[in-house]
Amino acid sequence: MSERRLPYPAAENQFLAGHVDLLRRSLRHWTGRDLVNHRMSAAEAALYLFNAPFALLSHDAAPDPIFSYANRTALSLFGMEWEELTRLPSRLSAEPAAQGERDALLQEVAANGFIAHYRGIRVGRYGNRFQIEDAMVWNLRSPAGIHLGQAARFDHWRFLRDG
Repeated sequence: MSERRLPYPAAENQFLAGHVDLLRRSLRHWTGRDLVNHRMSAAEAALYLFNAPFALLSHDAAPDPIFSYANRTALSLFGMEWEELTRLPSRLSAEPAAQGERDALLQEVAANGFIAHYRGIRVGRYGNRFQIEDAMVWNLRSPAGIHLGQAARFDHWRFLRDG
């Protein structure tokens, strides 16, 4: 597995327009939907999505996938900086007791291309737990059909209190 990591999204790299284009193309392939208005350029879409009010994340296709992208909302929810999140195995975003449920979700996405209306509990940096609601999760694929990972978008979450 290579240690190729994406740099922090910024104007100098067009907010990772190439990677965001992969997210957009893959979602459109599986669902016919787009993350943003299809008339937006790759750079416009990347800027908008990095600053969007919903969470957008992706992980690579490694055997133990590592997060490859997170917009500002997702970084804030997980309480992490870019450098930390993009080194984190995505399995660690779920509690140990929920690993089986998360694995089943990812297997369903792998088999069907995407799922809509996913609901689950995730854990941030300091053990902050939050429930995501109505998430869309989809496979990332190259134009040649090569599996490159998975992505998720969700607009609704609520923080959970212990006890």
